[in-house]
Amino acid sequence: MGAAMTMQNTSSTFHVGIDVSGKFLDIAVLETAETFRVDNQPHAIDELVARMLTLDPALIVMEATGKLELAVLSAMLMAGLPAVAVNPRNVRAFAHATGQRAKTDRIDSLLIARYAQAVKPPVRPLTDGHTQQLQALLLRRLQLLEMLNAEVARLRRAHPATRPSLRENIKWLSQQVHIADLDIGAFVRACPAWQDKEALLRSVPGVGPTISATLLAFLPELGSLDNREIASLAGLAPFNCDSGARKGKRRIAGGRIAVRRVLYMACISGQRWNATIKALNTRLLAAGKPFKVAITACMRRLLVMLNAMVRDSAPWNPIAA
Repeated sequence: MGAAMTMQNTSSTFHVGIDVSGKFLDIAVLETAETFRVDNQPHAIDELVARMLTLDPALIVMEATGKLELAVLSAMLMAGLPAVAVNPRNVRAFAHATGQRAKTDRIDSLLIARYAQAVKPPVRPLTDGHTQQLQALLLRRLQLLEMLNAEVARLRRAHPATRPSLRENIKWLSQQVHIADLDIGAFVRACPAWQDKEALLRSVPGVGPTISATLLAFLPELGSLDNREIASLAGLAPFNCDSGARKGKRRIAGGRIAVRRVLYMACISGQRWNATIKALNTRLLAAGKPFKVAITACMRRLLVMLNAMVRDSAPWNPIAA
């Protein structure tokens, strides 16, 4: 499942940046300063891949732009090219650090190529089709839930004349969320590769079907990384904020928001159903830790336990936990 990871070509000296939009792909080769534009269409992408194979670049970098980059990224990875999509925020930070203020498609592609040469982000395997489909189902469920919560909030302060319409919409949205839950559950059960892993995740008190499906979709590395790596991937590895004699508070940032969101819900639910998480949270609060610090520590602990369970193919054991 998924494309195999491509090693970066250390023998080549070419670094390529691609600025992606809905209609066009603007490409820059840093070492030759060559820039050109192609359509973001299948036939043009095929020609671009052939051209990149001839160039044999060390690294091809593009920004992750709301799925617009998936077609070209998939084509390049399938062809064995060292391509990766990176967070646009990191590229913007690089631009500010290097004093780059002007912004055009051509300038952006050259900037991304410079970022590729300087930072050398690691090439990662592309998410397989089944995982992408599960991600889409989960994101749609989240969209429906956000619309439902918004309508419920409006109902509380609505004029009596608009309440029937709001109640009708709330009823319909509630039904759609329920249908989304059924679709997600059926899709997970239909995939043999996920069944054993889902059973392990669901054995943990407080981890329900939505939480387990989200972990399967947005954290497929679960069980294959060590504790520090999996915590960092989820954005649950606190980093220091010290300067001179000042000792700042440790903070978390980045990572996969969808994973952090469901781990938070699992730990809130765990205050009632999971004795291990409840005991840790109670101990930290009794020691004077703020709620945010305590619940973040619980989320990290839960993630580490889930990682070990999947790695060892071992169901939840409250004594070991």
